[in-house]
Amino acid sequence: MILFANLLGAFADIIHVVLRIYMWLVIFRAILSWVRIPALYLVAVILYHLTEPVMRPLRRFVPPSKMGGIDITPILVIILIWFVDRLIVVTLADYAHQLREHALSL
Repeated sequence: MILFANLLGAFADIIHVVLRIYMWLVIFRAILSWVRIPALYLVAVILYHLTEPVMRPLRRFVPPSKMGGIDITPILVIILIWFVDRLIVVTLADYAHQLREHALSL
């Protein structure tokens, strides 16, 4: 039981780190879309390819043309990442903690 609890805790930590890294990729992509730095063109292209699969479906619901030309999908993606982090990661970590406490009380 403790092994499973530790596995869930480790899995929650990994998901948390991956979500945070992805959130920073979205932030960097948004920043690079505001400024054009030729030396960072390749980085901008890589960030585009990493983040566009998540941003494209959201743009169907909130197109920039409806928002006065401002693309708010990076903000929506960050909010979605926070939501998933709080919903899944915190739930897994709490469940792992409860399993550890239960196993130790036996």
